[in-house]
Amino acid sequence: MELTAAALVADLRAVADPVAQPNHHYGGDGEVLGVRMGTLFDIAKRYTTMPLAEVHRLLDEPAYEPRMAAFCVLDFFVRRRSATDGERAARYRLYLDRHDRIDSWGMVDRAAPRVVGGYLRDRSREPLFDLARSADPLRRRTAMTAPLAYTRPPHPAGIADLLRLAELLAGDPDPVVRNPVGIALRHAGGADPEAVRAFLDRLGDRLPAPVRRMAGDKLPGT
Repeated sequence: MELTAAALVADLRAVADPVAQPNHHYGGDGEVLGVRMGTLFDIAKRYTTMPLAEVHRLLDEPAYEPRMAAFCVLDFFVRRRSATDGERAARYRLYLDRHDRIDSWGMVDRAAPRVVGGYLRDRSREPLFDLARSADPLRRRTAMTAPLAYTRPPHPAGIADLLRLAELLAGDPDPVVRNPVGIALRHAGGADPEAVRAFLDRLGDRLPAPVRRMAGDKLPGT
């Protein structure tokens, strides 16, 4: 089997049905081929070890599904126990270098926790704060979604940075950023309830009510 972008795109087109699978959740400007997400994941998994040059070619595709598949390929690869630190670093850099090809929150959610957050687990997480200051809401979503990697297994320093990022982004005017704040806090509450409870007590009404409600979902006694 050829592990090429062209072969993966051909596999996607072979199962595409834009009438049956219009993928209404996609809000970007690219063509929608019409591939069910479960099927896309299955196809992408077969290409997990494709060369990074081919992942770049996938990201050059104008259609939505090939680019979504590229981020799935990155995610599947870094999950491999055999992946080396250098291989993980290369995929982390590719994600950030090609962030301009992300035009859907689903691409962020698929890859940011393991590809970005996982790589930064035992490194400086300052790149996440740089992303949090971006004018691009999808980069800010990456900043808030990547730290999910620190909630399971719990990573105290990573959770502390998750809370710092949540404080920065909780009032974001764009729901594509604000919603992940509540999600991240909810997961952090399951990993370190005392830290999240202290965070909520400190910020009080400065946190939007929907974020506060989501953050309290996994807190004992809430």
